[in-house]
Amino acid sequence: MSYEFIQQKLNDNRVVILDGGTGGELERIGAPMDGVLWCGRCSIESPELVMEVHDSYVSAGADVITANTYATPPTAMREANLTDKIEEWNKAGVKLAREVADNSSVNVAVAGSVSTYGSWRRLGVSELKPGFDLQAKILADEGVDLIILETLASEPEIVEAAIESASVVNLPIWLSISCAIDQSNNELMHGVQESISEKSNASLFKKFSDMVSECSKMHSGPILVMHSDLKVTDQAVKELSKFHSGIVGAYPNAGYWIKPNWQFVDKILPDKYFKEAKSWIANGARIIGGCCGIGPEHIAKISKLKD
Repeated sequence: MSYEFIQQKLNDNRVVILDGGTGGELERIGAPMDGVLWCGRCSIESPELVMEVHDSYVSAGADVITANTYATPPTAMREANLTDKIEEWNKAGVKLAREVADNSSVNVAVAGSVSTYGSWRRLGVSELKPGFDLQAKILADEGVDLIILETLASEPEIVEAAIESASVVNLPIWLSISCAIDQSNNELMHGVQESISEKSNASLFKKFSDMVSECSKMHSGPILVMHSDLKVTDQAVKELSKFHSGIVGAYPNAGYWIKPNWQFVDKILPDKYFKEAKSWIANGARIIGGCCGIGPEHIAKISKLKD
């Protein structure tokens, strides 16, 4: 297990580098995407490409790589008529990341992604909670070093259910939530809009500061803003730092998703991303990385911030 060095960095107030988007990078290098499970099938059908992506992030300087389990939560697997493969596919995602980390010449931790992928506000707590329980257990048993709860576009009660599920797993838990601007009043909201410039679909739930405060009461571990437009990330980090007493972090996206493909727009040059990341750190972030559309070249640039 490799979390001790991560915890020591955080204890020393140093920066931890998370990887960039796994699914987006798999798509960029040519891995076929599934109509239901997006990049989830890659761990079984394109394992060499999954390992290539993990290797690229390790080479770029990532301290943490994320297993390819974001798109294989039990609810999505059942929708794809693969209920009998839930355990096999999630284990496969962990094994590939674990192999890359264990063979690295530097310390690398493996995060297991427990996600709400595929629910898209169609499913409630009663349907999602058992899936959170099951996926967290599979990933923990298979040997991840931490669980990252990726609650993209999820209502507050869904986020709370994910926190409850992960709390029974004896591993460090990082909580990731998304945000967007309410353009009627310019207020930062818990919700999602992947690209402001491209006017991608937006969902807004409640004030981001209120959401952070509520999550902080349930969860003392790191809280990160994930998969949100770069334009709102700095403000989100400021509010995370103000309303959460623990570690905070950020990994925004570039582009937006139209099932089953990521749209590579809003392209951000690594130098621009580096400049933005410096601001997140100045405002309190200690974990930084990237989500969909952010690749190894961006992680290589921001990895300079951890020294």
